[in-house]
Amino acid sequence: MSSALTLDALTAQVKSGEVDTVLVCFVDMQGRLMGKRLHAHYFLESKGGDTHCCNYLLATDLEMETPGGYASTSWQAGYGDYVMQPDMATLRPAPWLEGTVMVLCDVLDHDANAPVPHSPRAVLKRQLARLKAMGFDTVMATELEFYLFEKSVEEIRKSGFRDLEPISGYNEDYHIFQTTKEEHVLRPVRNHLYAAGIPVEGTKGEAGCGQEELNINYAAALDTADYHTIAKHAIKEVAWQQGRAVTFLPKWHHAHSGSSTHIHQSLRQGGESAFFDANDALGMSALMKHYLAGLLKYAPDCTYFLAPYINSYKRFQKGTFAPTRTVWSVDNRTAGFRLCAAGTRAVRVENRIGGSDVNPYLAMAAQLAAGIKGIEDQLELTPPAEGDTYQGEGGLIPQNLRDARDALKGSAMLREALGDDVVDHYARAAEVEMEAFNQVVTDYEIARGFERA
Repeated sequence: MSSALTLDALTAQVKSGEVDTVLVCFVDMQGRLMGKRLHAHYFLESKGGDTHCCNYLLATDLEMETPGGYASTSWQAGYGDYVMQPDMATLRPAPWLEGTVMVLCDVLDHDANAPVPHSPRAVLKRQLARLKAMGFDTVMATELEFYLFEKSVEEIRKSGFRDLEPISGYNEDYHIFQTTKEEHVLRPVRNHLYAAGIPVEGTKGEAGCGQEELNINYAAALDTADYHTIAKHAIKEVAWQQGRAVTFLPKWHHAHSGSSTHIHQSLRQGGESAFFDANDALGMSALMKHYLAGLLKYAPDCTYFLAPYINSYKRFQKGTFAPTRTVWSVDNRTAGFRLCAAGTRAVRVENRIGGSDVNPYLAMAAQLAAGIKGIEDQLELTPPAEGDTYQGEGGLIPQNLRDARDALKGSAMLREALGDDVVDHYARAAEVEMEAFNQVVTDYEIARGFERA
């Protein structure tokens, strides 16, 4: 499907008064949309031409602070400009906003007129180019989980983020009655995204109180990352319009289920699955086995891109459907990697490690880098784990952000695949998160030790 707009079609919509605003956006390190609202007439006069943004936007944290330690930009260097170059293939309606269309941009260095290496779209494109040179392309899909709350985000913020009440009071996994009560948010989400050209499959209740899941059909990897990012943004805006709040925090409360982003992945060659072999007991080709072996071997190296914040690691708990070990298994939701659709042409790998806070471009790029290395080195795949892998053997997922940062920083594979500058940039991002957290005294510390310490 496609709802992409041409400049001619947009011109007609602007002349008729149907459209007056163009959201010109790029994806930041955290996977958020940043950019400008341009008057549609100006956008047309420039024929969808380049615009500019400050280069600090790809060297900041969740609070939009400007921490030091980045090689790419600094106060000393003066925080100059990047070029935002619209990718006109992504020009599409934003139906949840009146009179508005949107376009995603690639970020270029102002002087070199080349992609900024650590910009998320560029990181993914580099791996896709490697894959293309090997004669393959890839299709991926993400499952995005989040929580919906009774109050608006403004009310919650003014309360100091206390007494948070999800929109439902019980487990609503696949629950039709409870999710009917949430249709004032989820129905417009589905319909608006579909009208924007995003191949939405549907939504469902998840295993937590007020927890939701959005499923988008598989697509080429770059499209999948774009769809994921636009969907996450739209969910926040539609919920806000309905007076509700959503969170994509992986673990908003210790007593409630965590939220994930499962990444389904497979390779194709000549339009056919390169992962399928009808003569294999599980339908897995030799290439798929090498690819999956790469995912397993380099899972610690890639974990930062699947769990980029302090909170991300609170989700990895036994008996929660979030994995704790970097093992694979056949249709087993306790493992870090699940083989899906075994024995069929749809055979694929599902990475279950990622949380709802991932930047999809970075997460998918890291997966491809690990899988490509597995193919290049013809790594041998270990036998699948069986039963409850929480109680089994196998490598553990890094237990905290510091361990993940160390694995990222020391990864020869990722340095070769992504480049030293990209690895060092995101290792610094992990350090920034740790430094900010370490300065804060939490409610837990005060309640636990105020009298008893």
